[in-house]
Amino acid sequence: ELADPPKDGISAMLFAPEHNLLLISSWNSEVAMHDVLTNVKKTGYTHKGAVLDCCWGVDQTKCFSGGVDRNVVHFDFEAQTERVLGQHDKPVKGVAFQKDLGSVVSGSWDKTMRTWDQRQAECSSNTPLPDKVFTLAVCQNRIVVGTANRHVLIYDVRKLSEPEQQRESSLKFQTRCIRCFPNGAGYALSSIEGRVSMEYFDLDAASQAKKYAFKCHRAQDEKGVDTVYPVNALSFHPTYGTFATGGCDGKVIMWDGENKKRLQAPWAYPSSIAALAFSPTGAILAVASSYTFEEGEKEHPPDKVFFRPMSEQEVKPRPKQV
Repeated sequence: ELADPPKDGISAMLFAPEHNLLLISSWNSEVAMHDVLTNVKKTGYTHKGAVLDCCWGVDQTKCFSGGVDRNVVHFDFEAQTERVLGQHDKPVKGVAFQKDLGSVVSGSWDKTMRTWDQRQAECSSNTPLPDKVFTLAVCQNRIVVGTANRHVLIYDVRKLSEPEQQRESSLKFQTRCIRCFPNGAGYALSSIEGRVSMEYFDLDAASQAKKYAFKCHRAQDEKGVDTVYPVNALSFHPTYGTFATGGCDGKVIMWDGENKKRLQAPWAYPSSIAALAFSPTGAILAVASSYTFEEGEKEHPPDKVFFRPMSEQEVKPRPKQV
């Protein structure tokens, strides 16, 4: 369990590219870096309002964040310096570092996606979107953006002026999270209605035939009435490509997407799962148990981050027996 977790809702959590350093952003306006091996909070900085997302830069020395103050911030951990790269017109909901572009991408409730040049501290592209951004993800040369009204836009970084593909989510309810497959072939998308869809970028018939959706994070009472929970978080295992989902039911489940299997019984935590992150080797899964206010203001357990050591058995794909 993480010592000194945020004092308010956790919005995002990510391990550094090659280190056991964990970046956490939260509603208490803070972005903090923790060393997971020594369990020490090393450093942090604050925004002027709730921070809604954060990401590492090219390595563990730099990070980016965005939030309610509309700022996109670049922080250098070595120099301990903070720079505002620029501002959106409304809160910044998502930030991600696009390696092929070598720059940070931000998505906002102002219905734009922007990229930022951290050397010049200026906006290098500004792409209008059909609606406000709820989630964004990057992989290889692509950026995938999930907006309100179930739009999904796929951009090639070489041409940000218009989407390479514009899709409608195959799930009927609001998109909550998108994460790309480690192999770059597609993405998983979760909704507020206890479902996840597995989608592929390639538009050929064979690739599109592989897509499917499944139900998860649901509970049935004695009368057979289903309670359906939002699926807030997705995180892929870096080597095996299996993935974890986290829901407002406080449960975390490992899945083998390729073979359409659940890998183990759900693990239960004290509160809603707000974020999930695998360490670079996949040996640890960090789980943010943090009430996401899906039922409004109410008494809730304190915000915590748990570390779960992952065995091979829990993360390895299980091909169908021939």
